[in-house]
Amino acid sequence: MLRRPLVLLAIALTLLVAAGSYAVAHRPFPPQTTPEGAYARIALAVADRRPGDAFPYLETEAQWASFTLRDARRKASERVRTSYPAAEGAPLLEAWRAEAEAPDGPDAFAVVAARRGWIRRLERDLSGVSRVEVQGERATVVTARGTRYPFRRRDNGIWGLTIFTAELEAEAERATRDLEVVERAAADYDRAKPR
Repeated sequence: MLRRPLVLLAIALTLLVAAGSYAVAHRPFPPQTTPEGAYARIALAVADRRPGDAFPYLETEAQWASFTLRDARRKASERVRTSYPAAEGAPLLEAWRAEAEAPDGPDAFAVVAARRGWIRRLERDLSGVSRVEVQGERATVVTARGTRYPFRRRDNGIWGLTIFTAELEAEAERATRDLEVVERAAADYDRAKPR
C-alpha cells in the first residue's frame, strides 16, 4: 500500500522538475535595451557559434569600424587586382581576402573575432549575470565568475559591448592606411604600363 503513494510522489516530483527545467530554459530574454539583454544575446551568439549575431550588441564605433575595415580591404583588393603585377599583388590579396570578401560589417567582425581569439575568450568567460552596475550611459555586467563586461548605451537604446572597439578601430585605421598606400603604388604601376 505504501508503494502507490511513493510512486505517485515520484511521478509528481519528476513532472515538477521537468516543468521547472522547461520554464527556465524557455524564459524570455531580458529586453535588448538592458545591459542584461544585450549580454544574453551575445552569450547566445557565442554559444551557437554565430559571432556575427553579436554584432548588433557592439557599440556603434565598433560597428562602424567593422564596415570601414571591410570597405577599405575590398577597395584595396580591387585596386591591387587591376593595377599590380600578379606576383606583387598575390600576397596582399591573400592577406586581405577574408575581410575583403566579407558580405557585410557583421561578417567582417566575425572574421576579426575568430582571428584574434575573441570568441574563444568569450566562450571561456561567459556565465550568468551576477549583477549590473549602471552609471549614466555606461554599464558593467558582472558575471557569476567575476568577469566584467563594459557596455555603452547606443543612440537606439540598445546597449553595446565596448571591449572590442579599440582593436576594431585600429584594424580599420590600418586598412585605411593600407588603401592609401595601395592607391599610390597602383598609380605608379599604371603609369609604368606600356600604352
